[in-house]
Amino acid sequence: MSSHGAPIPMISRKSAGLKGEAHVPGDKSISHRSLILGALSIGETRISGLLEGQDVLDTGRAMQAFGATVENLGNGNWRVEGVGVGGFAEPENVIDCGNSGTGVRLIMGAMATCPITATFSGDASLNGRPMARVTDPLALFGAQTVGREGGRLPMTIVGARSPVPVTYTVPVPSAQVKSAVLFAGLNTPGETVVIEQEATRDHTERMLAGFGAEITTEVTKEGRVITLQGQPELKPQTIVVPRDPSSAAFPVCAAIVTEGSDVLVPNIGLNPTRAGLFTTLQEMGAELTYENLREEGGEPVADLRARYSPNMKGISVPPDRAASMIDEYPVLSVVACFAEGVTEMRGVKELRVKESDRIDAMAVGLRAAGITVEEGEDWWTVEGLGFGEVPGGATVESRLDHRIAMSFLILGMASEAPMTVDDGGPIATSFPIFESLMGGLGAVVERV
Repeated sequence: MSSHGAPIPMISRKSAGLKGEAHVPGDKSISHRSLILGALSIGETRISGLLEGQDVLDTGRAMQAFGATVENLGNGNWRVEGVGVGGFAEPENVIDCGNSGTGVRLIMGAMATCPITATFSGDASLNGRPMARVTDPLALFGAQTVGREGGRLPMTIVGARSPVPVTYTVPVPSAQVKSAVLFAGLNTPGETVVIEQEATRDHTERMLAGFGAEITTEVTKEGRVITLQGQPELKPQTIVVPRDPSSAAFPVCAAIVTEGSDVLVPNIGLNPTRAGLFTTLQEMGAELTYENLREEGGEPVADLRARYSPNMKGISVPPDRAASMIDEYPVLSVVACFAEGVTEMRGVKELRVKESDRIDAMAVGLRAAGITVEEGEDWWTVEGLGFGEVPGGATVESRLDHRIAMSFLILGMASEAPMTVDDGGPIATSFPIFESLMGGLGAVVERV
């Protein structure tokens, strides 16, 4: 069952060369944060290029429930009239975050130091995901939490009435946990300090500074030490959302594995904490180049050109790169099928607790498509067969996970027999134009 309706089975078939420009949606991470920080500012924030996928729309509705005005002006343009730091009102109903782990965890952080109570829920996938990694540090501020066994949704959070600042070392690399703690620190007097031993995507730090918060980052022997001065008055901004590198991964990887392809993906955010996949593809021998490198809104941006790359080799991806490409490992494992030799991916246990267990989902599906896969708790390897040798021909479960569904559809574009996913509905949560965009490039993707 799709998270937002009946299942939508989809099939992809071997495609001729993909050609043209792929205008992927706005960055999901920045879109979530734009709405939340706009709601925590005093005055009107204008956002252009917002990702209008279900996950981000659910965050917009949540901000309305907490008292902000969120208005769709059309063509990806939105306005948010904020209520200020500490100004969240108590919502009248349960906050439904759909499929979005990012949305629910960031929103929990933003409300945890407000003197209000809110209940959060989501779809079957989100309600099965652990929330203790966020609620544990939020409890240090004084927030109280009641949820299902295992720290799962539905969950009620009673915000701290007299929050106290904390110093928190993030136990596993997670931008969601770091961001939740920083958002909680906004309405807390004094300094909130987050220490991460391994750098994760830094959109929250960049955007907090852009909205006027006093925030510093220092690299020490303990790791990255991020210090936030609490109770600022955030200033509304005009935000141009760059296009999402995680969404760009799909047309880029499709072009690399589909014979005769030459695809340009314009205006992609290349924040160094997000660009690990593209570095990895280049190391494997992919013909992937950056054009028109520039900076927009404090973020590095470029146009990506991806061409069919028949001479790729399997590599061992450095574990310390995982945080910069954690969402891209499923589609990387698809590319690895067409490389020569073994591709090894380690330090990726975070994938076990995403929308699905992504290591298991990809291992099961790739084996069904004729690929040898080995896996452990925080690693897996794919034995590539080279171009023209990947059988395909399987029907696989998407497990309510948009990235699993899209990854196997990319596989079907270059495998010898078509690939079918049981439910492509979840794709709408992050990439609502996936079908039309890929079809416009020449891919054969159809609803069954």
